[in-house]
Amino acid sequence: MSDNVFSYGYGGVASVEQRNKVMRNTYWLLALSLLPTVAGAWLGVATGITASLGGGLGLIVFLGGAFGFMFAIEKFKNSAAGVPILLAFTFFMGLMLSRMIAMVLGFKNGSELIMTAFGGTAGVFFVMASLATVIKRSLEGMGKWLMVGAVVLMVGAIINVFVGSSAGMMAISVLAIGIFSLFMLYDLKRIVDGGETNYISATLGLYMSLFNVFQSLLALLGLMGGERD
Repeated sequence: MSDNVFSYGYGGVASVEQRNKVMRNTYWLLALSLLPTVAGAWLGVATGITASLGGGLGLIVFLGGAFGFMFAIEKFKNSAAGVPILLAFTFFMGLMLSRMIAMVLGFKNGSELIMTAFGGTAGVFFVMASLATVIKRSLEGMGKWLMVGAVVLMVGAIINVFVGSSAGMMAISVLAIGIFSLFMLYDLKRIVDGGETNYISATLGLYMSLFNVFQSLLALLGLMGGERD
């Protein structure tokens, strides 16, 4: 087999060029997707449009919007509409995140907490990206266990919305950081191994992991390190 072809355990053969192209396009689109996220978060904080979306109403809007967008992204991932829909989704996610950001900004050290969460998320991504390039064995078997963990986590988070437990939120945040950090590693390894050949799907998976790690870090920092005037 020639040096520019790589056999992988997903039912086919992918060229090195193809894998590098998917990785490159994924990184570019992931970076681009942060711009609408920031814009959505800024709009939400500036206008207070999401301030009333607490409890069950906020949960319904978030889950309905998120799953609707993700369905549309997967449906149009092979067409020209895929990228605009993904960017609209990241704007929506920024808007949904603005409520938590506004709460954290209410702390005296709010801006520092947000930057710390951002730096921590970037650090997690760097570590997972590095691991994905050095781990030789396939991580495909992790997928089903991570999905189970994500479902359990989502159920726990939904219950805690109505319970309103700070200890529960801390536990959920810690678990979310662990689960979505591993999701990050899993998705990056699939690109490296040639298991993911669509950069829009790859970006969606990585974006969701980054979003959840950042949100969970921010929640933890706010609960543990928020300084009130």
